[in-house]
Amino acid sequence: MSTNEILGLFLAALTLGTVSYGIIKKYKSQSVLLAGGLFLLFASIALGLVPKGVLPKSMMKFSSNSVWFDVFVFIRVTLSSRAAELGLLIMVVTGFARYMDKIGASRVLVFLAIKPLHIFKRYPYFVLSLGFVIGQLMHMVVPSASGLGVLLMVTMYPILISFGISKITATAMIATNSCLDLGPASGNTVLAAKNAGLPVMEYFMSYQLPIALAVTFGVAILHFFVARYFEAKYDGGLATGQPREIEAEADSTPLPPLWYVLLPLAPLILIFVFGFKDLNDLLVKHFGQIFNIKLDIIECMFVGLIIAMMAQYLATRNLKDTFASVQVFFDGMAKQFAVVVTLIVAGETFARGLTTIGAVDALIHGAESIGLAKTPMILVMSLIIMACTLVMGSGNAPFFSFAALAPEVAKKMGFESVNLLLPMQLTASVTRSVSPITAVVVAVCGISNVSPFEVVKRTSIPMFGGFIMIQAITIFLFGW
Repeated sequence: MSTNEILGLFLAALTLGTVSYGIIKKYKSQSVLLAGGLFLLFASIALGLVPKGVLPKSMMKFSSNSVWFDVFVFIRVTLSSRAAELGLLIMVVTGFARYMDKIGASRVLVFLAIKPLHIFKRYPYFVLSLGFVIGQLMHMVVPSASGLGVLLMVTMYPILISFGISKITATAMIATNSCLDLGPASGNTVLAAKNAGLPVMEYFMSYQLPIALAVTFGVAILHFFVARYFEAKYDGGLATGQPREIEAEADSTPLPPLWYVLLPLAPLILIFVFGFKDLNDLLVKHFGQIFNIKLDIIECMFVGLIIAMMAQYLATRNLKDTFASVQVFFDGMAKQFAVVVTLIVAGETFARGLTTIGAVDALIHGAESIGLAKTPMILVMSLIIMACTLVMGSGNAPFFSFAALAPEVAKKMGFESVNLLLPMQLTASVTRSVSPITAVVVAVCGISNVSPFEVVKRTSIPMFGGFIMIQAITIFLFGW
């Protein structure tokens, strides 16, 4: 290894540490990642580590004919491609979710989903576990972790309290309801699928869903026993027949018509029928060409938006208010661009910098030299994501920062990139529920007036169990 290569690795380690420190100290992730990436790219040029330039082969046709200015070409091409494809998809999904929240359709969905819990009031711990499963399914339709948490705190939380469950235990369970970024409406799912080179529905149905279902039920069981242990040791057991005081304020806003429950489900139904090839082919075979329609997630979301607009007008008979409420959809898109798309581009710039300066090659060679096989390498990358998520309090930022590295690492280790991206993505989401500074934990603790640190004591065991299950099931199903 030459002196310049050693110096490059030193600069990579220094930059990685500086970037991590900046993010921990609440500097804007986009700015920190972009600055770190630019520094590494320019450093790799100055040290002569990129004789063919900083642009990957796919971008060489856009070269400025100057290796120094090609750094900005990389940012421009990455931004344009991500904004036009991945970014648009994430923006539309988020905009639709915000519109569903605006018109109250999400509230109706959650209300109807948790209503059957009263049937099992004699089995409070079972209700707690079942509530987790229901919440995880709801997360597919309500992709905002903190938004879903708040909805459940004003609907499910009072039910749990009335069954005698302590407010800390109830809050802890609700804080984990978004522990798996499951479904095609999740930004992390979309990003993982794109980096894996797979259609979103194929990634979801063939890879994510089998693991997520097993982990969901496994974590639900852990919630059952962890809650019973903590309730008995610290909360005096269940106060059977003596409901505890309900401290979460009920939502006084009138509930929209119950048929609004169909509105957030409409895009998902369309995605499954017209966006999932295997199911679509089956329907065409048995029911004819009427189902021979191919729709992407974006088209399904816009169809769902039009359906929701018509439903809103029929319910309110106020065209002006209907059009005004749709503005939330577009505002949500704009906000998501500012937050997510810029974070993706900044993360990819940082990842490109780490690649050009030799950090990825060094990681691979180091792993090979100490005899690390493919499976341990997956575990190493997942642990890196776990550590970053814990200190950042975000599942998006760490995954967005390292997702672009996954295809490169996977290619050089000789396995499919999806087998690396999948556990990384799910690890980021389960670890988020263990950080006391993550938005959903802070939000639900604020409503129930309990300490986030006390809550994460009760989320840590189920979430760590979820992490172990993710790694084990991934290896079992897609063994390397």
